[in-house]
Amino acid sequence: MSDTARRLSATELADAYRSGELTPETVAAELLDAIDEVDPSINAFCLLDRDTTIAQARESGERFRAGAPLGPLDGVPVSIKDLLLTKGWPTLRGSLMIRPDQMEWDTDAPAVARLREAGAVLLGKVTTPEFGWKGVTDSPR
Repeated sequence: MSDTARRLSATELADAYRSGELTPETVAAELLDAIDEVDPSINAFCLLDRDTTIAQARESGERFRAGAPLGPLDGVPVSIKDLLLTKGWPTLRGSLMIRPDQMEWDTDAPAVARLREAGAVLLGKVTTPEFGWKGVTDSPR
């Protein structure tokens, strides 16, 4: 995936998936690699789950190859702010007071549920100021 592909809109990505120029699997893998390379210096992500992300991308790719994408967001990589409940991932709200093992994490916030239903590929969770209380993202996490 080129730097140009990283700048494609959701619509352009879907077109590239339909044409076979790109696949959700390739895009997700390369974005995860880019995050691994850059994130240690900027700390944008507080959670990455490569296996889940690649599995979601694989499912999306299968839908595209079958000619049955779920809609305009299918295969589009997105990140989730660590303020939104996300099934399978802890929502720590940028705080050290919340422990990952504190609860089951078995619920999606409505926005996350809609993204999943639309086939979006969840890359991970991005940091937030503690409890989202200010407009800049410095976080104890």
